[in-house]
Amino acid sequence: MPEETPKKDIPSKSSADNQVEANGLSEQSNEIVKPKKPPKPEDKPFENFIEEDLIPGLITALKKSGVGHSQISFQKSSRPVVGGDCFNVIGELPPGRRFWLSFTKNELTSAKTIALAETGADPTILESFLIDEKKATLSLLISRILQRLNGQKWLGPN
Repeated sequence: MPEETPKKDIPSKSSADNQVEANGLSEQSNEIVKPKKPPKPEDKPFENFIEEDLIPGLITALKKSGVGHSQISFQKSSRPVVGGDCFNVIGELPPGRRFWLSFTKNELTSAKTIALAETGADPTILESFLIDEKKATLSLLISRILQRLNGQKWLGPN
């Protein structure tokens, strides 16, 4: 007759073990497992980033700067001053002042320009925008747009 091997009791996981695993600790490696960070807004598809993050963020920042009702939209249209199709964030501030932030491609890393127009006038100058920045982040875009509008004294006296 073959010898029977004694059965080993396999201990069940205690609630303390389950608690350790729930807190992100692995029993076997004793390493802390970090939860995944949510993706950065800039990692979203271009159109989603503009419509879900940039425009609402810019409207909020303008309100904090004392600009009452502003309208901001996003569309593929002709670039102001020189023409040619591009992706435009178009803003209108009281009392009818307008700005265009233009992207040559539907990518945040594409070349960007900004144009401004006073009430009742057409834009006449197209300026490079964020040409020295390797990466355009949401906060950088908003702060530099506000900086440019403030340079025009559109956000109040300087």
